[in-house]
Amino acid sequence: MPDRILTLSGGDWARLPGAAASAELITALEDGKVLFFPDLRFDLRDTERRFLDPAVRNPKSRNISLRADGKLSGALGSEADQAELAALLARFRAQACSLIDALAPQYKPYLRLAPTSYRPSQVESRAQSWRADDRRLHVDAFPSRPNYGERILRVFTNVNPQGQPRVWRVGEGFEAIARQFVPRARPYRPWQARALQLLKVTKSYRSEYDHLMLQLHDGMKGDADYQANCPQQTQPFPAGSTWVCYSDQTSHAVMAGQYMLEQTLHLPAARQVNPQASPLAILQRVTGRPLV
Repeated sequence: MPDRILTLSGGDWARLPGAAASAELITALEDGKVLFFPDLRFDLRDTERRFLDPAVRNPKSRNISLRADGKLSGALGSEADQAELAALLARFRAQACSLIDALAPQYKPYLRLAPTSYRPSQVESRAQSWRADDRRLHVDAFPSRPNYGERILRVFTNVNPQGQPRVWRVGEGFEAIARQFVPRARPYRPWQARALQLLKVTKSYRSEYDHLMLQLHDGMKGDADYQANCPQQTQPFPAGSTWVCYSDQTSHAVMAGQYMLEQTLHLPAARQVNPQASPLAILQRVTGRPLV
């Protein structure tokens, strides 16, 4: 399998060294590769290190998140503590957005900001159903939030104070996944999509694209042979490093680690440099029909 990880130098969030800010870099990102910056760290202030504790997360929430409007959710602590944690996440958000602007300035007018999250829990000890278990290779899809092909661009940073890596498995390219799992997918039923919307299971009408993305997500996670034997590589992301990918396109599994910051941005597929590289375009080629 061709290497799905592209390692890049540089420790400045707002500027890439030399020829790194190039068409080849955007091509790699839109091809589903992971852009890995081993020296790009997010520094915590001394007063913020107290948040490196899983007890800051409300056990009723999977992660701590900061919405685009500045509202913090999923955290425990005093009002002052929560305000300082929100400021930390806002600072990370600004740096993550600076990185994307440097990587792909063409995206900037079209990006839509999504919540910023902090994940203080240990991956290895988290008990989940097979569908929610991100230790299985998958591509991201939203069961309740249809997105009609809008891209899911994510920036991740490992802030582990003990130096523990965030360990991923990265799988094969999206088209290979689609050609294997689309023929197994349950047929799309418009009446079911309408029922899900009326029952408020989904926030809007689920398109055939969203249906197929969920089928890929579940099909990959539910296939034990695929998980064990498909083309894949293991990548530890050290503490103090940052990585970027389209998580709706990059097959990934999170195997180990604790204390990670993540920023999600959404981009219309038509606003990619190469829209034909998007999951929407690939799935439409595989099925031979429009999906949104």
